[in-house]
Amino acid sequence: MKEKIIEMITSSKHQQISYAEYMSAALYDRESGYYMKAGEKVGRQGDFITTSNIGNIYGQLIARWYFKQVSAGVIPAYVCEIGAGSGRFAKAFLEEWSILTTEPITYFVLEASPFHQELIQKGINDGKIKIIDTLSKLKGFRGMIFSNELYDALPVHVIEERKGILHEVMITLENEDLKELLVPLVNTNVQSYVAEYMRNLREHERAEVPVAMVEFIKELSNIIDSGILLTVDYGYTDSEWEEPGRSQGSLRGYSKHTMKTNLLSHPGEIDITSHVQWDPFILIGKKYGLNLERFMRQDEFFLQIGILDLLKDHYDPNPFSEQSKRNRAIRSLITPGGMSSHFQVVVQSKNVSKEFSI
Repeated sequence: MKEKIIEMITSSKHQQISYAEYMSAALYDRESGYYMKAGEKVGRQGDFITTSNIGNIYGQLIARWYFKQVSAGVIPAYVCEIGAGSGRFAKAFLEEWSILTTEPITYFVLEASPFHQELIQKGINDGKIKIIDTLSKLKGFRGMIFSNELYDALPVHVIEERKGILHEVMITLENEDLKELLVPLVNTNVQSYVAEYMRNLREHERAEVPVAMVEFIKELSNIIDSGILLTVDYGYTDSEWEEPGRSQGSLRGYSKHTMKTNLLSHPGEIDITSHVQWDPFILIGKKYGLNLERFMRQDEFFLQIGILDLLKDHYDPNPFSEQSKRNRAIRSLITPGGMSSHFQVVVQSKNVSKEFSI
């Protein structure tokens, strides 16, 4: 992957590329990108863990909540999960759906990684999953769009304030090593985002500019005729971004559950993420016709939609029984200060005629 990055730099007009270009290649290159290559990425054997992979509770709970919306006539039984990974959430969702009702459901998965496509097909081989590779294939979609930790993995530009002038942090070469280079900001898309959604930065302060997020939300709105968007990710509100501890932004790398601060040392070998900017996310959604219904912490959302109903109410002394494992998984998702409390849930709607309950 490093050779491809070097080729990108040397063939560019000014011998430099943006962080967004770097991330696009390092994460999504068809042959060498982190997400596109074979190998476990989620779970104990991977590089990070996500709440949708803690048992089957997550998928079961969302299936129950969604079934209520379908039963109430709010939306039809169509789901598209964007970035399904191993397919664990989809499998749990569909198994719970089959318990709840005999009504058929159409479940799309937008997954670009051939490795993950194969995992999903092996794990759910009953034909209930329709794998697609572009959003355009969902034009006129009516139903629910679900994503878990999607936006944190989109490429971002990086800017920094120096002596009252905004600079973009670019990547260039020095003795065949990748290094950062600050140049005055000239990218008009980045400038527009900064002007519309961001406050003035302080001296030497850094921030990410998620231009790709804007384009993705716009594309989502264009393909949805009517439905609900359920987005789960981690991020900060505008007031949280102003805290001094976040003055260098949130761009991070992860490998084997260890945080990496040098993102240029092993392109294609580590996960690279940034925290979602929630206030702009919601404003951009409204701009393109996506109405905000709820914004809350994930643990609060789970409690509100009935996760406690899934707890088995009698004691099992065997800690390895399925019942005990299930109860532990539920508790881990709602324990104060636990993993779920660091994630947020955004529920948006478009052209939904009936009120639906959260």
